[in-house]
Amino acid sequence: MAAAGAEARGAWCVPCLVSLDTLQELCRKEKLTCKSIGITKRNLNNYEVEYLCDYKVVKDMEYYLVKWKGWPDSTNTWEPLQNLKCPLLLQQFSNDKHNYLSQVKKGKAIKDNNKALKPAIAEYIVKKAKQRLALQRWQDELNRRKNHKGMIFVENTVDLEGPPSDFYYINEYKPAPGISLVNEATFGCSCTDCFFEKCCPAEAGVLLAYNKNQQIKIPPGTPIYECNSRCQCGPDCPNRIVQKGTQYSLCIFRTSNGCGWGVKTLVKIKRMSFVMEYVGEVITSEEAERRGQLYDNKGITYLFDLDYESDEFTVDAARYGNVSHFVNHSCDPNLQVFNVFIDNLDTRLPRIALFSTRTINAGEELTFDYQMKGSGDVSSDSVDHSPAKKRVRTVCKCGAVTCRGYLN
Repeated sequence: MAAAGAEARGAWCVPCLVSLDTLQELCRKEKLTCKSIGITKRNLNNYEVEYLCDYKVVKDMEYYLVKWKGWPDSTNTWEPLQNLKCPLLLQQFSNDKHNYLSQVKKGKAIKDNNKALKPAIAEYIVKKAKQRLALQRWQDELNRRKNHKGMIFVENTVDLEGPPSDFYYINEYKPAPGISLVNEATFGCSCTDCFFEKCCPAEAGVLLAYNKNQQIKIPPGTPIYECNSRCQCGPDCPNRIVQKGTQYSLCIFRTSNGCGWGVKTLVKIKRMSFVMEYVGEVITSEEAERRGQLYDNKGITYLFDLDYESDEFTVDAARYGNVSHFVNHSCDPNLQVFNVFIDNLDTRLPRIALFSTRTINAGEELTFDYQMKGSGDVSSDSVDHSPAKKRVRTVCKCGAVTCRGYLN
């Protein structure tokens, strides 16, 4: 928020960690206006239902306890059903109530009370409403930060878990201090049609990775060399696929099998199609070993070794990453890893792209093998069998027939 007198001295502002909703509530409570957060004299006293908190029946009339948007909880009021024009919120309230009542505790279903809700039920409904708002804000933030065509959605119909508190969305590698990713391509093609002419892959001694349908045609372990910023071909070049980013709308969702968050596609994905990049913080292998010990103890796995030719660097997507941060492991995955080189041709620092191995239907969860290397082989290096430094092994919950039993 801008400080008083800023116009006279030049505009300046300070970061605020308080949510917009909280700031609006404070303004209305103190009867203050602030254009920066959307509180004006015209809407200072406006009332809009944010969510419903409770329910009761008095003299055969139904009432709902209303939380007003932008107003503190102290201003919540009981309103008769006939005055409420919010069918979606009423349906959500009913669904949340039903979900709670359908839970079984100690082998007995919780009984409903038609006259009033038990405090535990009302508390659950409020928590779900707050969670829904928090996830919507997070979804909006993810879509503001992304730089690709595909939309990102967030869904949790399983538990009360909200957005992760220590995750920051990025679109490309974030180098750790002391690591430089600047290694621009020194040459580019001058093709008029990169599909038929000698192009960047040929200069690198490999085949063009894609067919005319933008599907990958090379075997796992073969590097992808796409056209770069020095090439004279345009954005519609058939050799510019990974650099365009995710084209599919994806949903980060809460899994019901104990695997935390996962990612599912909302549209059909054809086999051998590019789906997403794996990005995160680029760190040294030594730092990766140190962090790996900590992650193993927590039962989490976000380290991806960049071992196309050497083993100097690792991508850590624990705190910084994109949608791939939430993709779960499977011993029988539907995504395959490929090394990609575009503007940075340093073979120690390939970009990591995930392609579909088969047709993936809308609503299906996306998975890749956490032990799969860019060479196409399954790595056994992540498991340290030395008696002096035994790594904690994380149990795999993928449920595949070919499950190996552990993630590492």
